[in-house]
Amino acid sequence: MTRPVAVVVLGAAAVAVGAACGGAAATQARPFESTVLAQFDEPWAMAFLPDGRLLVTEKRGALKLYDSDGGTIADIDGVPEVAYGGQGGFGDVVLHPDFAENSLVYLSYGEPASGGASAAAVARARLVLTPSGNRLENLEVIWRQHPAVESRGHFGHRIAFGGGYLWISSGERQQGTPAQDLETTLGKIVRLGDDGAVAEGNPFAERGGVAAEIWSLGHRNPLGLAFDSAGRLWNVEMGPRGGDELNLVERGANYGWPTVSNGSQYSGQPIPDHETRPEFRAPAEFWVPSISPSSLLFYDGSEFPRWRGSALIGGLSSQAIVRVQIDGDAAREAERFEMGQRIRAVEQGPDGTIWILEDGGRGSSGRLLKLTSPD
Repeated sequence: MTRPVAVVVLGAAAVAVGAACGGAAATQARPFESTVLAQFDEPWAMAFLPDGRLLVTEKRGALKLYDSDGGTIADIDGVPEVAYGGQGGFGDVVLHPDFAENSLVYLSYGEPASGGASAAAVARARLVLTPSGNRLENLEVIWRQHPAVESRGHFGHRIAFGGGYLWISSGERQQGTPAQDLETTLGKIVRLGDDGAVAEGNPFAERGGVAAEIWSLGHRNPLGLAFDSAGRLWNVEMGPRGGDELNLVERGANYGWPTVSNGSQYSGQPIPDHETRPEFRAPAEFWVPSISPSSLLFYDGSEFPRWRGSALIGGLSSQAIVRVQIDGDAAREAERFEMGQRIRAVEQGPDGTIWILEDGGRGSSGRLLKLTSPD
């Protein structure tokens, strides 16, 4: 499929934020140009191949290959069946660190289970791209969220590689209390080998069972998972009514959900703040009102030198890209770029440009945008 010539949008506004919880804001010129490249049906995640082509997942259960040279979008066959509905469906796509040698890709998705239930799952497969067709071969599920539940929300299921391990964020599926239960992987971040085996040195390994997979607990709906330049793992997650969090993820740490939060219940009932329970790890940054974070990227490119070392967060309800300045273990929102659409994913291109996927939910297509410096 050939796409139309890209459209360039210039001169939209950005907001410099004084404080995440409501400081004075100033409007300034947006420091990038935005080029529309393509459209997808409810896109969720993307990953660049070594040759510069782009893999894009679509929530209903499709994997696409986008080639910017010709503006073409091709199908990739062999995607597993997904439990689509609510927040469920096809999720993340990540390349194995040795993809150039083994052609392995890792996929996350809501997997159907018995009785109408579902669970987040991660599978790996060999990616085969040929002129006669594209496909996934030898697909195997290497991890399943435990237990499967009937909720269609809070799958999490972001994937990252770092330190020689596979990391998966597992949402608490709108169940709340299991996030504190080491007999489940709901509301956790897990650390595994690249084949899905339990990694040595996990903090709860002596308990056996699924507890041996767990690296940290007390998470709600972790939708961003990324390593900074120092090799430290961070996650960004949805709070309830306010209280979205950016966390430095550390071994065995408990981040408090649902016991504490900087937000409140949707009913309006208050939840104790983190400061009331020092045994729980407080977020490095939080947002009231919510930004509804969807994804997390640490930028290290040359296109935007001023952003190097910053975290870039896609915002759904905020319809923004949020730039967070990192200073050691501390973090603060530095800028917010209003995009006018729900932002589902933010990725760095091979040349240091920024690529954006709009959410495209609720019956509309999600655009693929490329951000470049106007200088």
